[in-house]
Amino acid sequence: MAAALPPIAPEALTWRFSRASGPGGQHVNTSSTRVELDCDIAAAGFPAALTERLIARLGPVAHVTVADTRSQHRNRQLAEARLRAQLEAAAAVPRTRRPTRPGRGAVERRLAAKQRQSGRKADRSWRPDE
Repeated sequence: MAAALPPIAPEALTWRFSRASGPGGQHVNTSSTRVELDCDIAAAGFPAALTERLIARLGPVAHVTVADTRSQHRNRQLAEARLRAQLEAAAAVPRTRRPTRPGRGAVERRLAAKQRQSGRKADRSWRPDE
């Protein structure tokens, strides 16, 4: 489990609102409920190593767009949650793979299966009697 991400500096966030598409009738035609949230990773106030990892994986700006609900307030909450989830996923350090060898039983089973298959194929061939 990765450590929690430090808080994002508010000055690193850029909010934009526009009219959403889809159902909602006159409400969506008259109100700006669609939320676009950009986060300037370099200005977010993260430690240097974390900032470098995030920029390498996401680029200099992380972008989230939400138009799920008819409420701008709820879409703002969803955008913040999605941005945090995106940043946490990019910040996770993958575990290093330790190379392993198959056990003796697995090797024996594989070789036995190869012998059975070879026997099946050998039985398919036709040889004239001498």
